[in-house]
Amino acid sequence: MRHRLVPIDTEPTAAALTAIDREWPLIAAELDLLDAEISLIYAEDHGGPTVLDWRRLRRAAARVTRAAADLATGTPAVRHVA
Repeated sequence: MRHRLVPIDTEPTAAALTAIDREWPLIAAELDLLDAEISLIYAEDHGGPTVLDWRRLRRAAARVTRAAADLATGTPAVRHVA
């Protein structure tokens, strides 16, 4: 038996948007890390990852760590515009 899904007609609350805004530096850092990891996977098809690919991965991982620490301690993070 399938249940019908009810469409959501409500917008996000101000509190939800504030929470997303507060967590955005970590979300952006995680997306950058994912992008670096995907680049490593594709690099395997083109002769393997370069030193710069590995550096990009390390920097992205460090950025995730810093963003997570900032979020945990309540330190305001600086947004990086890419």
